[in-house]
Amino acid sequence: MLLLVLFPIYRIVMVVEYRAEAMEPKEEDPTLAKLQSACSDLKKLLHSSASMEASLEKMDKNFDTLQETLSTASRRVGPLQSLAIASKALDTRINRAVSPALALLESFKLAESLQHKLLQLTSELSSKDAPKKRLKALVKYVDCVDKLNAAINSISLECEPAIQKLQEVVEFLSRTRATDQYRTHRLRETLITLKALYETEVDAMRFDGLLDEALLNLQDEYERILQQLRHRNIAELQGDAPAEMMASDLGTELEVEVLRRISETLAANDCLDICIDIFVKVRYRRAAKALMRLNPDYLRTYTPEEIDNMEWESLETATALWIQHFELAVKTVLVSEKKLCKQVLSGIMEGLIWTECFVKIADKIMAVFFRFGEGVARSNKEPQKLFKLLDMFDSLEKLKTQFSEIFEGEAGADICLRFRELTKLLVHSSSKVFWEFGLQIEGNQDGFPPLQDGSVPKLVRYAINYLKYLTTENYSAPMAKVLRTEQIWKAGVLSQPETDENLLKDAISSVMEAIQRNVESKKSRCRDKILSHVFAMNTYWYIYMRSRSSELGKLLGEQWMKKKYKIIAEESAYMYQKQAWGTLVNLLEKEESNRQTNKESMGAVIRGKMEAFLEGLDEISKRHRTSYTIPDADLRIQLREASVKLVVTAYTEFLTSYSYFLQPKSYLPPDSIQAMLGQLFNDGHRVPRLSKDRMAGDNSAGEIKDFSRSRSNASDQ
Repeated sequence: MLLLVLFPIYRIVMVVEYRAEAMEPKEEDPTLAKLQSACSDLKKLLHSSASMEASLEKMDKNFDTLQETLSTASRRVGPLQSLAIASKALDTRINRAVSPALALLESFKLAESLQHKLLQLTSELSSKDAPKKRLKALVKYVDCVDKLNAAINSISLECEPAIQKLQEVVEFLSRTRATDQYRTHRLRETLITLKALYETEVDAMRFDGLLDEALLNLQDEYERILQQLRHRNIAELQGDAPAEMMASDLGTELEVEVLRRISETLAANDCLDICIDIFVKVRYRRAAKALMRLNPDYLRTYTPEEIDNMEWESLETATALWIQHFELAVKTVLVSEKKLCKQVLSGIMEGLIWTECFVKIADKIMAVFFRFGEGVARSNKEPQKLFKLLDMFDSLEKLKTQFSEIFEGEAGADICLRFRELTKLLVHSSSKVFWEFGLQIEGNQDGFPPLQDGSVPKLVRYAINYLKYLTTENYSAPMAKVLRTEQIWKAGVLSQPETDENLLKDAISSVMEAIQRNVESKKSRCRDKILSHVFAMNTYWYIYMRSRSSELGKLLGEQWMKKKYKIIAEESAYMYQKQAWGTLVNLLEKEESNRQTNKESMGAVIRGKMEAFLEGLDEISKRHRTSYTIPDADLRIQLREASVKLVVTAYTEFLTSYSYFLQPKSYLPPDSIQAMLGQLFNDGHRVPRLSKDRMAGDNSAGEIKDFSRSRSNASDQ
């Protein structure tokens, strides 16, 4: 190859030498000298190249020999390399199978050491009597149980993969015979032992060993601690202000922490149902026992029929206790139970389980209270029940916001629904009792005239005091809210109901008008005209004077009260005076006697008038003493003054004018007539006993001053 490259150079050298020999040297040519020098160098190069080519040929032969030697060595080393790769692969397979088995052995060692420690802690726990020391020992006990459970879980997870890996290796070695039979046999025995251990020991460790016993101990400790968490004596809170009815912590931080740890441990060991059952059972009993200290025996009577058979005083007491106990149950007992549920069970199932546990505890307690409230609402609609129904409704309204917060979420939806249903029942019942009260007054037409003495009927007294009590601060707002709620339900949510004050005013006015119609109906059946006026005067004056200074009068308005009752009472008083005394006074008219021309006849007429007057006076006095009654002292005073003025003045004038015909000494003097009339309207007058609920200020002075004025003037007042 090298010669082929140098061949052109060789030809050039030959040409140069030939030309140098062909030319005769005449003189030295520098160019030719250079060519000769170059030619000489080229010759040397050619000789060196030839020598190198010979060396390369020799080297090529040596390389061929070496390559042949390497090929032979490679053929001999190839099987050893395959054997090494196979050995490495086998080593990797065996290590991959043995490593899980080694880790499993470590887990078994850990579980064994934890079991020994658990036995030691069990012994220590049984020796701790002090509550705080026992709780601290329980914390360690729970830690050890958690670690043992984790170790057993690790064994359960690691055992099956380790067996599978060993199974694969044994099958591989048996199939490929990659190792001797002795080693394969040992691996097979290990596999059989591990399988037996997995099938017997692991389940025994989980379900029949120390872990199971420890879980049973924890359940007992869990129940014991829950039993120890007691409510404070809520009986002492009866009568306290709502602000003082606050929930209290049921356990110390350490107790709550231990309960929380035990709950989570039981849940992690498939004992969640047992944990929940224990918690709900124990805490329900504790909450119920706390409320039983209030002695709520009335809650055993709950059907409408049973409530109708209760004495009114007993029902009053029961409803008052129900209101107070319901508030105590919600604000103290159940709030405390909810807080404990959250503290202990909120770490289980991402906080989804504790609300359901709380509702299970509260549901049975609330059901008893709801049952009684529903029974009262569904019982007979007697008028006196209105105030208790309003008390119950008002208490639920005040609790509504807090109740919704306590039983928020899906778990408490049923309890909140029953709360709303009870509120709705109370609204319907309260409204029905009120309207039926007005209808009962309206329909109380017994067909009998007023009482023979013309006194105020018991129905009117009861109705006015009833309405006065209803318009007090305690009941006016709840009653107005009931009326507004009822109106919204009937007219729809989008309706615009009247203000509470107007609603209550209209409702009260309708009952007052029913009272007035009842009074007028009785008045119309009275045959004694004087008695009918006495009855109307007493009744309307009673209504006006009883109502004017109360919240009832303020609600209806002074002008409305005057127009409806005061003016009618004045007109009735005027008609009474006209019928009772005006007719008597008319006997003493002087005009008729002045027409007499004959003195004897005139004297006889005058004496006859005087005798008729005195007989009439005696008769009307007897009727006042035996039949007519005017209970209101101020009204009697005014009637006495007006009657004395009318009668005594006419008698005095008649006696003075006709003293010639009358022998004044033979007749009563005006002072005696005045004293008799005064006694008639005071000591000698039958005054009925007033009702025990008469309020202070009911006998305030009235404004009836002069009953002799005309009806038109009376109407202007």
